Amino acid sequence: MKTVGTAFSDNAKMTMRNVDVFYGDKQAIHDVSLDIGKNEVVAMIGPSGCGKSTFLRCINRMNDTIESCRISGEFRLEGQDIYDPNQDVVPLRARVGIVFQKPNPFPKSIYDNVAYGPRVHGLASRRSDLDEIVEGSLRKAGLWEEVKDRLMSSGTGLSGGQQQRLCIARTIAVSPEVILMDEPCSALDPIATAKIEELIAELSQNYTIAIVTHSMQQAARVSNRTAYFHMGKLIEVNDTKRVFTNPEHELTEAYITGRFG
Repeated sequence: MKTVGTAFSDNAKMTMRNVDVFYGDKQAIHDVSLDIGKNEVVAMIGPSGCGKSTFLRCINRMNDTIESCRISGEFRLEGQDIYDPNQDVVPLRARVGIVFQKPNPFPKSIYDNVAYGPRVHGLASRRSDLDEIVEGSLRKAGLWEEVKDRLMSSGTGLSGGQQQRLCIARTIAVSPEVILMDEPCSALDPIATAKIEELIAELSQNYTIAIVTHSMQQAARVSNRTAYFHMGKLIEVNDTKRVFTNPEHELTEAYITGRFG
């Protein structure tokens, strides 16, 4: 099946070429090639089980933790092979952060949730530097005004939407270049979802973002380009408006119009 649309970017931050992913004998991803441009938001959509989250988790080697998972193809961050045997995954995951479907703050204070990464990576030598990183990250995540008077309170005591923004602040704190989001709003109410979507628009000024979403409306609102996956194959990538108003592939059109999915 031929991939159509603009899968490649002239201004690529990350390039993925001919990616195949297997779980044991089962192939989950078939020959996917895709670029993500600098400061671009790319949304990945498609039916449940189509491979979009599997592909996203390859981009910062989260699938390394699954013993049966085998990956072939090429993943490059600014030209650097992220699957190079000499690549340390710890600094890689600082450069390519991920926010998961369900908010997962550490059982620590709000402050320590955000300070954890900078401490581990040695990004702050003095407490004042750490304070600055924590405040700046919480501000970027749109959470500072809500929590500035209770930074020593537990992060798990926040509402679901606040917890997710705390997780975004935690990701930002190590100065990533790319932020991956795996259905970041699926556990949130509409008001919290709207705040996260506003945040994505703001963050895209400084970060490259790839988001997996089950919501076509969300993809239409937040992304520059949309990639449609079907049964482990990348069917179409195009400007988001084009995908939702005039898709090139009949499978994309069938999904967009609700004929399956």
